[in-house]
Amino acid sequence: MNQPGRGVAVVTGAAGGLGRAIAAALHADGWSVLLTDLDPAAVAGAAAPLGGWSAALDVRDEDACAQIAATAASRGGLDLWVNNAGILVTGPAWEHDGPTRRRVLDVNTLGAINGTLAALAVMRGQGHGHVLNVVSLAGLVAAPGETVYAASKHALLAFSLGTLSDLRMAGHRRVHISCLCPDGIWTPMLHDRLDDPGALASFTGSMLTPERVASRAVRLARRPRPVVSLPRWRGAQVRLLDALPRLAIGVIPLLRAVGRAGQRRQLRRAAQPDRG
Repeated sequence: MNQPGRGVAVVTGAAGGLGRAIAAALHADGWSVLLTDLDPAAVAGAAAPLGGWSAALDVRDEDACAQIAATAASRGGLDLWVNNAGILVTGPAWEHDGPTRRRVLDVNTLGAINGTLAALAVMRGQGHGHVLNVVSLAGLVAAPGETVYAASKHALLAFSLGTLSDLRMAGHRRVHISCLCPDGIWTPMLHDRLDDPGALASFTGSMLTPERVASRAVRLARRPRPVVSLPRWRGAQVRLLDALPRLAIGVIPLLRAVGRAGQRRQLRRAAQPDRG
């Protein structure tokens, strides 16, 4: 059952996976949600049971982000913008060509920056609002096998926290930026990477469900915080590894072995037919 209306929200990359789960959770919590994605047909299908409000959006297009922000604001104001759109590439950085590296940074970093600034242009004017950036734990530690992806997420985290400080220094006390940093999520973006020996979706080997991450995103939407990791203890763990790089490099092979074993178990369980 929907809660009393909480305002208007935009979710990018909402045609499937985590974005669709976040949009559904926000809708259930009483938000009026504009689902956006590069694929207009897919996002329209995702939006159908959630109020039917959708639009095509390439987050790399700064003007298009501004137009989406204006469209959302036309329904009484823009209260929440969730930058979820992202792409993942795995393997050593030297295996990716220039266009691949550029595409990851264009979508994960510059795309989120475009969305943030488009939303802030509205929110600063209306005096309130919240940008929620889905960053990933890869934004807190240099994840092996995902270095280009991690670099894009480190940049997004730095931009988010720096911009939040700029907002406060400019006197904007009711405009917020939050960063959600979940561990590996069991979504199609990772399914195809589980057999990649260079990729490590999770050090623990136990990946999160989109619904669990979406639930935390809804709580964060209600109560902004600069950085939230999921699970919470993983944030402390990866920060320790990031602070002690020699130790981190030394223990990575062991952590990767544990993580890969757990991921294989989870993949086997997912492949088993339901016997209930």
